[in-house]
Amino acid sequence: MNSLFAMLGIETWKPILTALFLPPVPFLLLVLIGARLILPRRGLGWFVILFSVAGLWLSACTGIGRWMEQFVLRVPPALTSSRVAELRAEAKTKPTRAIVILGGGAEPVAPEYGVTNLNAYSLERLRYGLWLSRETGLPVAFSGGVGWSQTQSASEAEAAARIATQDFNRPLKWTENESRDTRENALRTIPILNRAGITQVLVVTHGWHMPRARAAFEEAALPYAMKIEAAPMGLASRIDGPALDWLPTAPGYARVRNALKEAFGRVFGA
Repeated sequence: MNSLFAMLGIETWKPILTALFLPPVPFLLLVLIGARLILPRRGLGWFVILFSVAGLWLSACTGIGRWMEQFVLRVPPALTSSRVAELRAEAKTKPTRAIVILGGGAEPVAPEYGVTNLNAYSLERLRYGLWLSRETGLPVAFSGGVGWSQTQSASEAEAAARIATQDFNRPLKWTENESRDTRENALRTIPILNRAGITQVLVVTHGWHMPRARAAFEEAALPYAMKIEAAPMGLASRIDGPALDWLPTAPGYARVRNALKEAFGRVFGA
């Protein structure tokens, strides 16, 4: 799909097409179609409207998002404390491992800081990646340029490098600042690490993003015989009562939307 967009010269359309295919747009269009059908075909019209309303409701439920992550995306588990201890013990004898943090977006200009800032997804990934680096002693790379729909002059990697140094006091060892999506994260980062002698990579990103990210990195790493290990984060369950899993909420909407985006990305090779 990426190559098709590139051939047609419409790479910048990806965010727009994504927004059109993900909820709530499809269900809102179906509501309008159902309303139009009520006069000539009353039963069918009401069925389409009720189906659309049900779709809007379920697409904002945490329970649906959790089900998709488990059975559709098959999100891998987090690194265990014993695995982190193993990585720490092996870091001195096998200095060929590295952590790669994937960018998840940026704010072109954060008024409170006056510079480009990472969005919440990127900051969460950066925090976990730097924590993992502190616990294991492994060096860190951050991969993220300027997304298809973004306009900031500074890349995600540049913002991450500044935040890692100034706010966490843990400078990044490598930055990749030209990638615009997950596939390019892998294609542009793996050669940088290969030149540095890295043979095993721990990929840090959100759990719902990990299956597609790991597949992209494994494909890019194949020519270099480099091993990829998943280090997902953001896997904590909600502490609210189970009834809220089936009521529409903003977190539920985000969870379902992210899961659908990843599923479509895997199907279309984005």
